Amino acid sequence: MMGNVSLLDFLSSGHPVEGHRPWPRFRLDIRAWRALVGQLATSEWSVISLWGEPEEIHVALRDDESGQIAIASHPCPERWYVSLGRARPGVIRLERAAFDLWGLAPMGLEDRRPWLDHGRWPSRKPLASQPQPAAERPLTYDFLAAEGEGLHQIPVGPVHAGVIEPGHFRFHCQGEAVVRLEQRLGYVHKGIDGLLTERSVEDAARVAARVSGDATVAYSLAFARAVEAALGCEVPPRAHWLRALMAEMERIANHVFDIGAVCNDAAFAIMLSHMGVLREKILRANDALFGHRLLMDRVVPGGCARDLSEEGAEALKHLLHGFTKDFERAFKLYDNTPSLSDRTQGTGIANGSLVHRFGAGGFVGRASGRGHDSRKAPGYQPYDMLDLSIPVYAEGDVNARLMVRFDEVRESLGLITQILSDMPQGAFRAPLPSLAGEGLAVVESFRGEVMVWVRMDESGRVARAHAHDPSWFQWPLLEAAIEGNIVADFPLCNKSFNCSYSGADL
Repeated sequence: MMGNVSLLDFLSSGHPVEGHRPWPRFRLDIRAWRALVGQLATSEWSVISLWGEPEEIHVALRDDESGQIAIASHPCPERWYVSLGRARPGVIRLERAAFDLWGLAPMGLEDRRPWLDHGRWPSRKPLASQPQPAAERPLTYDFLAAEGEGLHQIPVGPVHAGVIEPGHFRFHCQGEAVVRLEQRLGYVHKGIDGLLTERSVEDAARVAARVSGDATVAYSLAFARAVEAALGCEVPPRAHWLRALMAEMERIANHVFDIGAVCNDAAFAIMLSHMGVLREKILRANDALFGHRLLMDRVVPGGCARDLSEEGAEALKHLLHGFTKDFERAFKLYDNTPSLSDRTQGTGIANGSLVHRFGAGGFVGRASGRGHDSRKAPGYQPYDMLDLSIPVYAEGDVNARLMVRFDEVRESLGLITQILSDMPQGAFRAPLPSLAGEGLAVVESFRGEVMVWVRMDESGRVARAHAHDPSWFQWPLLEAAIEGNIVADFPLCNKSFNCSYSGADL
């Protein structure tokens, strides 16, 4: 079954699961699962996420040629499965996390170190059918060794000198040059999949909105679309446009602040000041228009929590006119500062082949030649009615990741203008039926593709759910991008990636 077989043709040998929308889910036996592992070694399929249940492992896949999406599930009554990690290295940390949470062992995976579990949880394998007693003492984590004359180690974190989340970085260096970087995350694990289980839709939506606070609109939208798919619920047209407006406001706010923060790490603090002012304008507009600076809990299953008035739309148009002028002045400042370009060009290069192999998206992927954007493929309303271009660069360095951000801000400003001009009138929220079903949604956050899967029971409650952050496939690339650079450039590289600690620790 090797070759150019399509994803759905390949998975059709499995047992289709009824009531899974809008894309299918198939259960594969051990033979078909082993064939899937072999197919992943040669196919043009991207792994979207991998997660578990007490006796089943799931992997969401995309056929990059046809755009088909499907979930492959494999029953694990003995709590083991054949690892996908050798075929797709981006899955390795997900498999380690699945073992920590559900106790599902990936057979054939060489790296079996715990990922999320630091030995401090009240129980081990907390989401398994039979959780195990707590560890007697915190676990000792064995970092990979690097050997060579003159090598030394530099440990950084997990507590950092700033208001950021915790993560440990272990550098092996020769002089100032970084030979190897290894990350240790999991310090902000919140148990999201467990918190989403057996919840009302309203309570689960609030949890989903807090997976990664800077992408609260994206997660709220992904959760809402997954629930709506599972229930077969149609959302009023106006709600789709309001959601897109909030998503683009969130994208702009994050991108402009990232641009300023990267420049600040290159000792060009004036850009942080300019971009901080622009971000504040967006946040104040969010609060005035929708009642929350970060737009938290504004997107809900069935639609939106709040409408946009005509006066608000006109005020936003006026704001964005001045915003665009200030933004372009800031871009000229960046583009005409040679000392800044000297720090960002050629620094922290993410190899394009690695980016494709890990399936990394967002500005990390687009800066290295991978132009996937879920607003266009598979696409969702109202982006199918909007003029959207995806900026793609090939250099893969800090400068390219900044240029993607600059271009995306311009695109988002144009999208908001289209949205305000063409937004339909009418209701902005619909009631949800109480039905059983399963739903999957993929949504483009400012970092890349967010995925949420849900299973609803007959009473309309969330029986099980899983959320996936794009940072899972971007964090490992940071380890590769810093190699050969100097230690002093790590803050610059790290901020240009801006991976989510919270989103990857779940």
